[in-house]
Amino acid sequence: MTEHSPRQTFKSLGCAECRDHEALGFDFTMAFQPIFNLRTGAAFAYEALVRGINGESASDILGQVNDGNRYRFDQACRVKAIEEATRLGLLDLPRCLLSINFLPNAVYRAETCIRATLEAARLANFPLDRLMFEVTEGEKVDDPDHLKSIFTEYERQGFTTAIDDFGSGYSGLNLLAMFQPQVLKIDMALTRGIDQDPVKQAIVEGILLVARRLGILVIAEGVETPGESAALVGLGIELMQGYLYARPEIGRLPTCRFDVT
Repeated sequence: MTEHSPRQTFKSLGCAECRDHEALGFDFTMAFQPIFNLRTGAAFAYEALVRGINGESASDILGQVNDGNRYRFDQACRVKAIEEATRLGLLDLPRCLLSINFLPNAVYRAETCIRATLEAARLANFPLDRLMFEVTEGEKVDDPDHLKSIFTEYERQGFTTAIDDFGSGYSGLNLLAMFQPQVLKIDMALTRGIDQDPVKQAIVEGILLVARRLGILVIAEGVETPGESAALVGLGIELMQGYLYARPEIGRLPTCRFDVT
């Protein structure tokens, strides 16, 4: 039997095949965690976070991803996120985005690998300008120019682009110098305890200065205490995500449990 590379085997996947979790080798679902705008009190976006169908953690699911199923898994996550968010009524929330994490090393050609996403969005009547794609700074990227080409194509399609976990790795500033996304998500390592740490305050203030100069929105993630929230607001951040506001939930879009007004 002739062997085929993942690129040859999966490049023409459609939505039906992306839903085929039996072929993937395991099943999964999505939990959703909101990103709130503290100025308006409304949800700016909901991030889709992979979970097992019995509530297993993301690490349990991601531990089953390998070179043989990485592409299929990445495509299936996109389709599942769009379908679940639509079913749960995200489109009823004015201007609220759906944020989807993607694996850059699973994308061979952005214009080809986006087809299943476009098909899923079309079937769900999901506007493309309400999709945000996040890549984590911690994701090992073998070819930075390839990542830049992905982001360029995604913006051409009307998607919002974001770098997640900014400040957690060694490549953040180099990545930002190469490509400027529309959104930066500051890693929880910098937001955790920021109200008690002048060094973290200075670093985040510097990130905000760069972001403002480049016209980039900033989200603080991993916010867990009122003190952290107040310190971040004092620095000028309006968009926040974390357990203080809502935990990820399967089967519903959680509302804010902390008074953000």
